[in-house]
Amino acid sequence: MLKSETQLRNRDLYLNRLIAFQDTEPVKIITGIRRCGKSSLMKLMIRHLRDSSVADGQIIEINFESMEFRSMSAEALYQHVKERIPTGKRVYLFFDEIQRIDRWQDAVNSFRIDFDCDIYVTGSNAYLLSSEYATYLAGRCVEIKMLPLSFREFLDFHGYTVSETKGPSGRTRRRVHDAEGESYEPKELLEAYMKFGGMPGIADVGLDTDKALTLLDGIYSTVVVRDILEREKRRGQRQITDPWLLRKIIMFLADNIGNNTSITSIGNTLMSEKLLDSGNRKGKPAVQTIQAYVGALLESYVFYEIKRFDIKGKEYLHTLGKYYIVDIGLRNYLLGFRDMDTGHIIENIVYFELLRRGYDVAIGKIGDREVDFIATNASEKRYIQVTESMNDPATRERELAPLRRIRDNYEKLVIAGDCDNPVTLDGIKLIKLTDFLLDA
Repeated sequence: MLKSETQLRNRDLYLNRLIAFQDTEPVKIITGIRRCGKSSLMKLMIRHLRDSSVADGQIIEINFESMEFRSMSAEALYQHVKERIPTGKRVYLFFDEIQRIDRWQDAVNSFRIDFDCDIYVTGSNAYLLSSEYATYLAGRCVEIKMLPLSFREFLDFHGYTVSETKGPSGRTRRRVHDAEGESYEPKELLEAYMKFGGMPGIADVGLDTDKALTLLDGIYSTVVVRDILEREKRRGQRQITDPWLLRKIIMFLADNIGNNTSITSIGNTLMSEKLLDSGNRKGKPAVQTIQAYVGALLESYVFYEIKRFDIKGKEYLHTLGKYYIVDIGLRNYLLGFRDMDTGHIIENIVYFELLRRGYDVAIGKIGDREVDFIATNASEKRYIQVTESMNDPATRERELAPLRRIRDNYEKLVIAGDCDNPVTLDGIKLIKLTDFLLDA
């Protein structure tokens, strides 16, 4: 049964992307970490179809998390759908968490060939789109990458609205209002976002630390158990068998977001803490063990890796990259809400905001200096520095220096958590973090 529409909250960014591909041949594959809103997005799409006069009989929805369908084979799935296909009408097929079905791609391809249908699937693991499965759907699928809530979505989900006024200088001023009419500075709500993160379920339990921890613990356990440990069993590879070691690697990456990190450095730290031997029983070096565990975390969308790009040489480098965690609330859950390392948290937030806006993102190298992000899409490129504050003169010079070295005419900006005077210096725009996040 469709979830009550009153419980559905808009995710227009992603819904509009789905609608843009409605009634086109490619299979629409919605990917992202568990509990980031993929199932709700499907239901929003179903609501859109019904509002567009698509009859209920033309919509077939299956959630493979349900016991009713969990043990279904690809052949049984095909037969189940075939028996429900309406005569002479297009059918819309929605398959939630389809990776639980062995050989799901065979059934999906058969639906494409045999029926007049538009297909939407969700999956919580990048294994869905690995090279093994890509051969079945090459050129026939489009991926909608879903992330936890943006800051604007966070405000909306928690019942806040944003107002804008022009000050005497012409600068836009923003205030955030709750349902009772209380007014707040955007930074006050940003602090809550930086603490609780953007998993949609937080809006259901409220901004309460204990309840948020319980919810985040459930998400973490589900991702680790279902999307990593159980997946390895199903694949028969058994590379990842130690939940304790996996958690240690997760903790290391969570504690080092935004730091230059290599697989070797992770292994060295774990070995220094006597958590990993220099090799395993098969004689493989420890680096391969760490690589397998980190790869599984990337596949499950817990962490994202960012590569380094030489701005002058115009090529990607094989030197140290960085990792960012998909949700700051998960990081705080893992590390215990201790000192929050605000600078790297701001980097983390900006990185995922750039991904939401459709940019490809890399670290920039210019001589011996580093630019936090190079963000590119089909029509533009932006060089971006991110810092906790631009109010100290020494910090200001440090952040501006790499951008000044870049000789092209693409946009250059510094995004700062605190910035008393957001201006443009030497062609470089200074912007407050709250303004950047709310300008979307």
